[in-house]
Amino acid sequence: MALAQDLYLISVAARMLGMHPQTLRKYERLGLVQPPRTLGSMRVYTRREIDRLRLIKHLVDEVGVNLAGVQRLLSVAEVVERMRPLLYDEHVGRTDARQHLAREVEALSRILGL
Repeated sequence: MALAQDLYLISVAARMLGMHPQTLRKYERLGLVQPPRTLGSMRVYTRREIDRLRLIKHLVDEVGVNLAGVQRLLSVAEVVERMRPLLYDEHVGRTDARQHLAREVEALSRILGL
């Protein structure tokens, strides 16, 4: 059942993705997704969570990445997304941008074990 603003209960999200609801619960336990909960503690999946789950499914099923690898790739992607505005934002001072970028590069290095 779709709720307001493209929110989906776990059974609907699982069906949309061709996955078992237990798989979605496992991904949540591993921290790969963090679906919000209703007041009654039911998981609801946003369009963003559905897209993230599609990416995870692609990485696992089609690329052959294990879940530990998926966690690392998603962490790298999050850092890259934080870096992107720093590269193009004209309002960020040059020194500020370099400091931010340096911190994010360090974060990437830690994630990758470098």
